[in-house]
Amino acid sequence: MVREITDSDFEGLMRLYMQLHDNPLPEKTDEIMDLWHSILNDKNHHIIVAEVGGEIVSSCVCVIIPNLTRGQRPYAFVENVITDEKHRKQGLATACLNYAKEIAEGENCYKIMLLTGSKQESTLNFYERAGYNRNDKTAFIQWL
Repeated sequence: MVREITDSDFEGLMRLYMQLHDNPLPEKTDEIMDLWHSILNDKNHHIIVAEVGGEIVSSCVCVIIPNLTRGQRPYAFVENVITDEKHRKQGLATACLNYAKEIAEGENCYKIMLLTGSKQESTLNFYERAGYNRNDKTAFIQWL
């Protein structure tokens, strides 16, 4: 099942995120929980999850960004695409990305963007099969 995150999904999402850039499991401090609730209450911030057997095994984030150009149509940004290593190649990440696209279309976005740090051709091909292209834009990152 693919759906948007709920308040009770914090631990499951954090366990999955441990596989994303070797993230440590965060302690449930007041600051972390305030951030969690801020994200949950932000109408433009969507955390999408796929679950199997009640366990969150794939996810992506879709943020809708208001915009003053392109007829004041917003655009969407996808980040933190991850699937549990035991559940890969089952179409779960594609389902999450498709859900993100539905959100972006529903918000009348004129484009949806995704960045990846991966240089693996299989990962790049996966994103292309999901409808993204690597030819139209060039991304530049400045780490802070």
